[in-house]
Amino acid sequence: MQLDFLKMQGAGNRILVVDERLKNRPPPTPKQLRSLGNESTGPGFDQLMWVAASTNPSMVASYRVFNADGSEVEQCGNGVRCVAWMLARDSALQSTSNKDDQTEFRLESPAGPIEVRMLEDERVSVSMGAPEFRPERIPFTAEEQAYRYTLQAGDSELDVSVLSMGNPHCVIEVDAVATAEIDVLGPLIERHARFPERSNVGFMAVRGREEIDLRVFERGVGETLACGTGACAAVVAARQMSKVDDEVRVNLPGGQLVVSWRGDADTVWLTGNAELISEGTIDL
Repeated sequence: MQLDFLKMQGAGNRILVVDERLKNRPPPTPKQLRSLGNESTGPGFDQLMWVAASTNPSMVASYRVFNADGSEVEQCGNGVRCVAWMLARDSALQSTSNKDDQTEFRLESPAGPIEVRMLEDERVSVSMGAPEFRPERIPFTAEEQAYRYTLQAGDSELDVSVLSMGNPHCVIEVDAVATAEIDVLGPLIERHARFPERSNVGFMAVRGREEIDLRVFERGVGETLACGTGACAAVVAARQMSKVDDEVRVNLPGGQLVVSWRGDADTVWLTGNAELISEGTIDL
């Protein structure tokens, strides 16, 4: 099977976008995904976005998300911006009608409907849904719901925030992200027994009411240059601790994202870049 792809990046997160809307083929096997994700045997990626036709006529397309280890996950904030960029580009190439119709549209994701806004400064803003705090929906093992939990990881007893942004997240506040014990704590928390489906792990330092620093150890990938849902989870956690306002700049190793959340059951909006690196075809 020949696979056409776009290799893209969002805040440094390496995204492979595969457009299967017309072919309707099944995605690669876990073994094939691992080969594609390894730069020694494929184009390399952190996440692969498998784009297909939507079953809902009000939505432009649907997508599935795969990690470099071959596992399928529920959501990828940086990846969905790359999918939106690809769809908007194709629409602009094929259409001679009013381009206002191409600036806002909806996508079908494993975590629910996604609204997309293509901004004038070549950034993309996407709705990531409302955060989920109920332990059984994250999922996370706890006797009752709380904003903060105590988690034992190796020799460390940690005060953490736990929530879902379509996928599970554990957020730890640190004094400085540069000195955070990511290599030690990241793997321990990702596969902690209290996270039955594993977890993404965010290490967050609050710099002010409108800015935080963040590094993320992603489930199934390891530390990446950026994580969109991780940025959303960190801002939600910081806002619940009354440490930030409702629009926050998130500084990640790969670049900056902007997260907006008014609180409660409101939708979290994620804004950032989506840039094409290369296009190619590979035989599986």
